[in-house]
Amino acid sequence: MKRNDLLTPIGIFIGITMIMFGIFSSGGFTGVVSFVQISSIVIVLGGLAAAILINFNLEEIKLTGKVLKEAFNRDEQNLRELIDLFVRLSERARREGLLALETELDEVEDPFIKKGILLAVDGIEPEVINDIMNAEISAIEERHRRGRAIIEKAAEYAPAWGMIGTLIGLVLMLKNLEDPTTLGPNMAIALLTTFYGTVLANLVFQPMAGKLINKTDQELFMKQVTIEGVIGVQSGQNPKILEEKLSAFLSDKEKQAQPEEEEEGYMEETANEA
Repeated sequence: MKRNDLLTPIGIFIGITMIMFGIFSSGGFTGVVSFVQISSIVIVLGGLAAAILINFNLEEIKLTGKVLKEAFNRDEQNLRELIDLFVRLSERARREGLLALETELDEVEDPFIKKGILLAVDGIEPEVINDIMNAEISAIEERHRRGRAIIEKAAEYAPAWGMIGTLIGLVLMLKNLEDPTTLGPNMAIALLTTFYGTVLANLVFQPMAGKLINKTDQELFMKQVTIEGVIGVQSGQNPKILEEKLSAFLSDKEKQAQPEEEEEGYMEETANEA
């Protein structure tokens, strides 16, 4: 299940607010206005868009909106629930056979888990299941890498176009040294383009790319646990052994919380019986 990740817009808002506060505290409202330079914005954004269009094909560019949206979403993935699912599947498979697991598919939303269960039900060898599902993991990782490549390239190009704007401003300034009235505007272009490019790269593009990398790592980690669970169910492992095996993927904090949850569950069951 996907939910809005408020940390991304909050982080961007805080970054912009701190920059504006620094400008306002030194120069007041006039100082803030002086940091708005249309020509500098056009150079950075226009040059960035041109570089992206040259670097990528149309199909990849169409995915930009979807990729950016992922930076504002988070996946609700609970490792403990995933382990409990495979323990339950293992218990039923040992009790009723692998074919009985088909009835469990309606309750499973993750297509990767469904695929693994179907492979197990079909009697595919564990080694083959491992190869098939790892191949899909590799494909997912490659798709994610290609998807975030535009953002990573934007993080590279933005400061470069800021520097190009700086060079333009310096050239214009040096050509008109005899006219003092042109020094200020030309110097503003020279400095503000670098400012805009650096802010875009370090406040927007690089952090978003980093978040997408973290999301990919988390997703692939959950899929590796899924593979272990599917193979354990297919091979008929004892549910307790399978649970111990999959619990190795839990963090120390999650492992410490587990006994408390089991104790709470036991207390609830005792109260219900009473």
